[in-house]
Amino acid sequence: MDTDVLVVGAGPSGLALGIDLARRGMDALVVEKGDGLFPGSRGKGIQPRTMEVFDDLGVLAAIRAVGGGYPVGMIWQDGERAGEHRMFDAAEVTDDSPYNEPWMVPQWRTQEVLFARLEELGGKVAFGREATGLTQDAEGVTVGFATGPDLRARYLVAADGGRSTVRRALGIALTGETVDPNPTLVADVRITGLDRDNWHLFPPSADTDGFLAICPLAGTEDFQVMARFPEGTAVDLSLDGIREVVAARSLDGIREVVAARSHLAAQAVTQVRWASDFRPRAALADRFRHGRVFLAGDAAHIHSPAGGQGLNTSVQDAYNLGWKLGAVLRGGADPALLDTYEEERRPVASAVLGLSTSVHRGETRRGDATRQLGLGYRDSSLTEETRPQPGPIRAGDRAPDGTLGGLRLFDAFRGPHWTLLAIGVEPSEPATSVHVVTGEEQPTYGRGLFLIRPDGYVGWAGETPVGLPQYTARVGA
Repeated sequence: MDTDVLVVGAGPSGLALGIDLARRGMDALVVEKGDGLFPGSRGKGIQPRTMEVFDDLGVLAAIRAVGGGYPVGMIWQDGERAGEHRMFDAAEVTDDSPYNEPWMVPQWRTQEVLFARLEELGGKVAFGREATGLTQDAEGVTVGFATGPDLRARYLVAADGGRSTVRRALGIALTGETVDPNPTLVADVRITGLDRDNWHLFPPSADTDGFLAICPLAGTEDFQVMARFPEGTAVDLSLDGIREVVAARSLDGIREVVAARSHLAAQAVTQVRWASDFRPRAALADRFRHGRVFLAGDAAHIHSPAGGQGLNTSVQDAYNLGWKLGAVLRGGADPALLDTYEEERRPVASAVLGLSTSVHRGETRRGDATRQLGLGYRDSSLTEETRPQPGPIRAGDRAPDGTLGGLRLFDAFRGPHWTLLAIGVEPSEPATSVHVVTGEEQPTYGRGLFLIRPDGYVGWAGETPVGLPQYTARVGA
C-alpha cells in the first residue's frame, strides 16, 4: 500500500478530510488534478454548524481572520437606492450555540486556510495528479492517473466534484433535477464606484432581461457578480461553455452585463479574477459507498448555491467519515462501522438538497434550517438512547456548547477523541481514549451520561453506565 487513505480532490471536503486524518496520525494523501487550489469564490458562506466543525479542526481563528459577516442587501431601481433587504433571519448568540450567523469567506480563501492547516499537521497534497480510473479488490484500491505512477490505498475517498471521475468509473448514477433552467454567471471582479457596505441587488426591469447581484467579498478587495439570464440564452461571455477559464478573457462580456443591468458604467469593472457559469440543479448520488470507495462533497450531492448549503454539507461529510476511518484503521473497530457513513450522510444530503431548492425558489427563508445546527442522526444504527424518558438533548443530536464543572464543552470536545459528560451521575471507568467531564448541573443537557462522538454528536445517552462499555467497544472508542 502507498497510503492508508487516498483522497481524490483538494476542495473543501477533501482538505477537511485530510486534516481530520492527519490529526489522527493517519497515513493519508490528497491528490488534485489542478496545478493549484480552486481560484474562485463559489461557496462563500460558512454556516454556524461548520464554524463548530472548524473550531474542532483548529482553523476557526484563521477563518474568522480572513472573513466577515454578510452585509445587508440593498435594492436598486433606476440608479437609486430603493430599500434594504435582509438576506438572513436574525439569530441570537446563546451559550449552547456560540456561532449564530453565516460567516462570509470566499471559497478560494477557505481552501487556503484548510491547506495551511493540513500542511501544519504534516499532511500533503499532490497537485497535477488527474485520476483516470480505478480497480479495487478485497484489500485495497488502485488508482490510475493521467501522469505519474498508479497509487494503491486501503480506502479511497472521491471528493472530486460534481463531474467526479471516480463516481463515473464506479458507475454510480447522480439522480436529480434542474432547479432553475435559467443560466447563471458568477464572477469575482474588481469594481470602482460601489460601496462595500451592502450586497447590491438589481432586479429585472423593463430595460433589462435578468437579475444582477454584486456582493463585496469579505476580507478581499473583490466583489462577486451573479447574473441570471433567461432560459435558452447562450451564456458564454468568452467563458468557453461552463468550464472555468483564464478570467481576463471574460472582462468585456461581464462589463456589458453590469452596465446593462445597473447604473454602473462598463469601465467600473476594472478586473475579472475568475468566472464561470452554470444552471442550478439538485442531484444526489444513488450510493455514497462502493466497496472500499466513498463519495463525499459535490461528488455525492450537487446543490443550488441558494442558502449556502453545498460547501457546508461537503465539509460535514468529511467530518463524519474521518473518525470512522480512523477507528477502523487505527482503533480496531469493526469495518462495518464504515457502512454508517452512507447510512447517516445520504439522508442528511437529501434533506439539505430539498432545503437548498426551496430557498432557491423563494419558498423558505434563510434562517434556522440553513444554519444546520438541527441536523442529527437520531435514527442511525450508531445511536443508542437508553433513558426511558429522554431530556431535551437525545442520542443522535448535535452536542451543544455550554459549561460543565467550570469547563467550556467545546474546549472539552476539541480533538479526535470521544468525550463522556457525566452530569449528576457517577461514571464508571471509561475506555482510555474517552475524556471524562463531570459536573452536577448542565441546563441544556439535563441529568445523565452523554457520550459525545468525535464529530460532535451524542452517540450514547443513559441514566447509568449500564451498556456503555459494550457501546464503546462497538465503535472503537
